[in-house]
Amino acid sequence: MKILHSIAFILVIIGGLNWLLVGLFNWGVGNWLGAGLAQIGYILVGLSAVYLLITHKKDCKMCGGGSL
Repeated sequence: MKILHSIAFILVIIGGLNWLLVGLFNWGVGNWLGAGLAQIGYILVGLSAVYLLITHKKDCKMCGGGSL
């Protein structure tokens, strides 16, 4: 589960940085990847966020005592 948590965390960070680019420059990763790949990327980032919301408490050292 540590690998899945790490992948989800990285995808959520990428999604957050993408939103930063959209907010500051009106340009996101979707503009670079194209519509089809961007949609897959957005779905993966969204699923990662849901996964982290569900598992955060048991995986977080500060909140639930899980070991990372």
